[in-house]
Amino acid sequence: MSFEILTYSFMHRALISGIAIAILCSVIGLFLVLRRYSLFGDALAHSSFGGIALGLFAGVYPLWTAYGVSIISALIITKIKDRYNISGDASIAVLLSSGIATGLVIISFSGGFSIDIFSFLFGSILLISVNDTVLILALTGGILIVILLLYRQILYSTFNEEQAKVSGISVEKINYLIIFMAGLTVVTSIQLVGVLLISALFVIPNVTAIMYGRGFKQTAIISISFSVFSVLSGILISYIFDITPAGTIVLFSIGLLAATMGIRSLGLLSKK
Repeated sequence: MSFEILTYSFMHRALISGIAIAILCSVIGLFLVLRRYSLFGDALAHSSFGGIALGLFAGVYPLWTAYGVSIISALIITKIKDRYNISGDASIAVLLSSGIATGLVIISFSGGFSIDIFSFLFGSILLISVNDTVLILALTGGILIVILLLYRQILYSTFNEEQAKVSGISVEKINYLIIFMAGLTVVTSIQLVGVLLISALFVIPNVTAIMYGRGFKQTAIISISFSVFSVLSGILISYIFDITPAGTIVLFSIGLLAATMGIRSLGLLSKK
């Protein structure tokens, strides 16, 4: 492989942004997977699709409206779920379908699908700007700092919600914080793999890492490693062979999952 591609500024931005997004999705995704909210990222992505369509229709930068719509709709659905005791999978289905339906209606008023819409649906990491890269790095840093500061509370409420309440932890506030950060992460990651594949970055590396049967911190490190490897490999391979980065990234993640399953089926993966 020629290293000439690593000298291009757009490739630098893509790789740096990709690494940041990979780390962020792994960390937030691990909490969602452990809370049995694996598809919540997918629901948020579809909800943000309505925000993207609204931004394009109103002539506003689509990601700004996507942030607002994704976070607000997620908080509303979570509140409704808690108040009316709706199951998690049902609330996710409502969020997912409402986002897509809203986006489709707005798109129909805008005259149909455009190139801009398709770039958000399937990702366009190689076209990412300097401002977008700075925003991604800033959000990644901010979210990771919040998680580190509230690590014990978030971890405790994830594994044992009832005991966390007894211990004086405001579980409801922690849950809303996780939802808020997940909303930010999803919209930020849309530029990498698009609306349709965003859940893959949340779920696949974490499911793969969990199969190694390690503790929480080790699982998080394994997940981050797999996610970063998939993103970097996917971006580089997609450019060399002129194929879509989003699909390539996800296929690398699936390949790591398949390899882990194969190793485990052969009894070569020891549990601790």
